[in-house]
Amino acid sequence: MREPTFLILTVLAGGPRHGYGIVRDVAALSEQRVTLRPGTLYTALDRLTAEGLVEPDREETVDGRRRRYYRLTTAGHHALTTEAARMHQLVNAAETRLRALRPRTT
Repeated sequence: MREPTFLILTVLAGGPRHGYGIVRDVAALSEQRVTLRPGTLYTALDRLTAEGLVEPDREETVDGRRRRYYRLTTAGHHALTTEAARMHQLVNAAETRLRALRPRTT
C-alpha cells in the first residue's frame, strides 16, 4: 500500500471527512511530508471507492460550495488494520537489527 493511500485510510479511520479535511489531516499526520493536491486526492478517493475501501457518507453545502464526505468501509478498516500490522512487523525487524549494531559498552 502506498503511503498516501495509507494516510487517507488512517484519516478516515477517525471518522468521515470531506476533501479539504482529508488534505489537511494527511498533511498534519505526515508532518507536512505528504501534500495531496485535489486531483490526486479525488483520483485516489475514486479508486478507493471502486475497491470498496471507502464510500461517500453525505453531502452538504457550505458557503455555496458542495462538500462530499467519505468514510471508511469495513473492507477499508480491514485493509488498514492489515497494513498497519505489516508495517509494525517491519519496524520490529528494523529495531531488532539496529539494536544488534549498537556498540557495546563495557
